[in-house]
Amino acid sequence: MDVDGGGGGAAQEEAERRMEGEVRRAVEEAKELQDAAATRVAAASGEEQSMRQRTVALDSTIRRLRASVGAQAVGGLLDPKVAERLEEELQRARCIVADGDASSFLPSKAQGGFVRMFLGPINVRASRKEVQLKVKEEYNSYRDRTALLFLIFPSALLVLRSWLWDGCFPAFPVQLYQAWLLLLYTGLALRENILSINGSDIRPWWIYHHYCAMIMALVSLTWEIKGQPNCAQKQRGVQLFLQWAIMQGVAMLLQNRYQRQRLYTRIALGKAKRMDVVWGETAGVDGQLWLLCPILFIMQGFEAYVGFLLLQTALVGVTSEWQVIFCGILLVLMAVGNFANTVQTLLAKSRFKAKMKRTKGKQELD
Repeated sequence: MDVDGGGGGAAQEEAERRMEGEVRRAVEEAKELQDAAATRVAAASGEEQSMRQRTVALDSTIRRLRASVGAQAVGGLLDPKVAERLEEELQRARCIVADGDASSFLPSKAQGGFVRMFLGPINVRASRKEVQLKVKEEYNSYRDRTALLFLIFPSALLVLRSWLWDGCFPAFPVQLYQAWLLLLYTGLALRENILSINGSDIRPWWIYHHYCAMIMALVSLTWEIKGQPNCAQKQRGVQLFLQWAIMQGVAMLLQNRYQRQRLYTRIALGKAKRMDVVWGETAGVDGQLWLLCPILFIMQGFEAYVGFLLLQTALVGVTSEWQVIFCGILLVLMAVGNFANTVQTLLAKSRFKAKMKRTKGKQELD
């Protein structure tokens, strides 16, 4: 028995020594790995800082050269054709820097309070270009889905109002739609802020427009939906707003179909970045603009009309709640802002086309 016990003790000691040796080797390997990783991170940090300085310096040089080319072209020191060619080459260089992996070394835009309110103080700037492009593709997919819902949701409400609800909207379906609008515009504004931080060229007005739309949707949730008597008169603003939403859905579908193809062409020519996005009036060839612009202007006019109608119903005492006045003012402001932004973009496109025609005419004369 003592022999067996001694043999068992020796086997136990051997197993303990073997296990302790394996654990010691694992601990040593962890320390070596940590030291190697720390050395690697320090070296990468130094390389990253050097790349950041080079990228910022090159970006500054490109901006300085573009300003110099423009000034010399205006002063007559450069031939217009040469100046235009140099401008295109500098723009292509700018797109290479801003659209490639080097873009992660450029200073990022300040993260606004809207993103911090929802996500906290985290950095949403993607360091890899493929991650940035996935964010953009998800944004485009979100717009595609919401365009269809913009058509389906209000259309269903209007049809049910005529067929099932005897010309009078119940409160719950309308408030459900308003809650969906709040979710929709919050999602759009959040995605657009993140895209802007990652180098997209989204115009600030569209983000502000969605802020206004969010506030309007939130306020409309507290707006009591009046029923009988005089239901049709009291809900006239709701009916027109749903009709305007259908028009907006049609415009969004046209934008998503035509304008994205135009952006791909501009990216291939080096005149736009892969992170850029488009809205209805910001890109497109002449045929597309002839189709989109009337729809956009009609939609903006109808939006203003709905806003004025809500203000009128409040002034004559049909529905005098503060929500009616507030939503009416917001709709008018958004319509004016959309109209001004559309006109500004069309004027810029007109000036650019006139410049291209003058350059082409000079080339033909030469």
